[in-house]
Amino acid sequence: MNRPANDMPQPTTQGPAARRPDPYRLQSGALVIIAFAVVLFLLVQARFLLISLATAIVLFALTSDAINFIARQRVGPFRVPNWLASVVALVLISTALLTLTSIILTQVNTVLFTTLTYTDRAPEALAAMFAWMGEDVEQAVFNSVRTVEVSGYLRSLAGQAGNLMQGTVLVILFVGFLFAERIWFSTKLTNFFGDPAQAERVGRIIGSIIHRVNYYLLVKTLVSAVTGVMIFGVAQFFGLELAVAMGVITFILNYIPNIGSIVATVLLALVAYVQFADPTMTLAIFLIAGAIQFVNGNVIDPMLMGRALRLSSFGIIISLAFWAAVWGIPGMFLSVPIMVGLMIVCSHVPALRPVAILLSREGLPEDEDDIPPAPTPEDSATRPASAFAPDPDEQARRSG
Repeated sequence: MNRPANDMPQPTTQGPAARRPDPYRLQSGALVIIAFAVVLFLLVQARFLLISLATAIVLFALTSDAINFIARQRVGPFRVPNWLASVVALVLISTALLTLTSIILTQVNTVLFTTLTYTDRAPEALAAMFAWMGEDVEQAVFNSVRTVEVSGYLRSLAGQAGNLMQGTVLVILFVGFLFAERIWFSTKLTNFFGDPAQAERVGRIIGSIIHRVNYYLLVKTLVSAVTGVMIFGVAQFFGLELAVAMGVITFILNYIPNIGSIVATVLLALVAYVQFADPTMTLAIFLIAGAIQFVNGNVIDPMLMGRALRLSSFGIIISLAFWAAVWGIPGMFLSVPIMVGLMIVCSHVPALRPVAILLSREGLPEDEDDIPPAPTPEDSATRPASAFAPDPDEQARRSG
């Protein structure tokens, strides 16, 4: 007797065929790897242009809220025009950048010149640090250090420092064009998404990124400035020839998270040892500078930063290593702002939220409640909007 067709046992797939990978998943994975490789290649090849652009975006974000605030002030019956506020901000940024670049170049030249004068006695001073290990070890260290071609490294460092002025000019140009396009940002967002509500939400997310990066940079600048002044005071007290240069270098290196303060302290100790050749004085300078860096970096900095950053320490190290490998020293300075923006964006994309959880300090990335609300028409006259808020001059022009 024949069994009905629907009662026949269905064939089951077993063996290697059941474990055969999905070709579409393999294709998608391969495309992701290729896209990452292409992006990484472009990041490396266009590093000078992209570093300047990233720096300009950070500076623009840092000053856009201040421009909006100035543009809403009134002098009697007149309000400060938006274009005038932008021009004044651009002039101030240009002056500050050119002044800071000149100071850095001056101190770098001072360090290079002083280093050349220390070249002859540096091998003996460094070899003396290993005298306790025996005369043979001391002589081996002396021979190794003496063969190092210091002048070649100094020429390379001077060449990189010379590119700093070119980068500064390029950053100023980028910031100027960003200011010129600023009044159209909100319109472009609306037309890009085709939905005013979605555009407003994206604008608020960008405003949150700007707020957190600005707060981080302000706190870091304050702590770095205080640390640089204190290191200068210590170096001046002990009679170090490069006291000013050490203060400026400490201020700059403290923008590099975790590693910058260690490098600045070790560099100060090395300079002191080469100049004085006194282990006791060098140890005293090292301990005092280390205590200053520890208190400012591990007590005052976290206390002022609070929960504004919310970044994982391990994530910061990974970001620091990645951007250092891609962009070198400038990448170290930009690693934290880039990571802040990446974490906030991932926290608002459902598919990427696990990445934001891994990057956050406590596994609690930003959610919708943490986004600053959009200003109401009544608030627009009393508080600054974000860089992506509608411009009052443009609104008046359209309504007219």
